[in-house]
Amino acid sequence: MAETHNKEKELEREISQRVESTLPGIEVLAVELTGPERMCVYVDHPGGVDHALCERVTTVLDPYRRDYDIDVSSPGFERPLRKPAHFERAVGRRVKVRTATPIEGRKRFRGELLAAGSRTVSVAAGGDAVDIPYEEIVRGNLIDEG
Repeated sequence: MAETHNKEKELEREISQRVESTLPGIEVLAVELTGPERMCVYVDHPGGVDHALCERVTTVLDPYRRDYDIDVSSPGFERPLRKPAHFERAVGRRVKVRTATPIEGRKRFRGELLAAGSRTVSVAAGGDAVDIPYEEIVRGNLIDEG
């Protein structure tokens, strides 16, 4: 799992730089490896994400297509949360967070995002506030309450 997480972070850095410098206004929210040769790239844009935008992003990612099948997607209702700014915008919302190593005896947390600081997020999980360092977060997503 740690190897997959590290590879995702590496790909996210590379892909974010490539996409965001080529297609202004587009933000790469997350890159998830969904299989050994498949990835999903979640993107957002102030004007929304449509099929044409996903196609433009896919074209920018052509060099990766020799090693991966690539899906480009809007963030959807369960928007990925990976960067501190993503968590800051989600304070007060319900989230689910998975960590690389156990924190207070567990790796999975669900609850209200109470705060997003410079180094940690605080989640009300099971009635108690749990501080989770960003570097421990493997996955974070909003919980669809609709």
